[in-house]
Amino acid sequence: MSENNRSRLEQVQAYRRLVDRYEALDEKIDSLMMANGGGEKMSAADLQQYRDWAQQRAEALNEMRILERQLNIGADGNAE
Repeated sequence: MSENNRSRLEQVQAYRRLVDRYEALDEKIDSLMMANGGGEKMSAADLQQYRDWAQQRAEALNEMRILERQLNIGADGNAE
């Protein structure tokens, strides 16, 4: 495998890990919201947990967007 292909494979694997992380955080946020009546009755601790997970999810999304540009992935998820 050429160095270029190895690097691209590593980027694709990193992207997949970020997608998995994003989806896991999104599920945690959804569960927390559902457990708290859609978020309207959150305790201070739950609200802080929500903010932490939302920040982590936003960071994962930003990293995904960077890798998408590097990998030349279009909005439909396919290489352009």
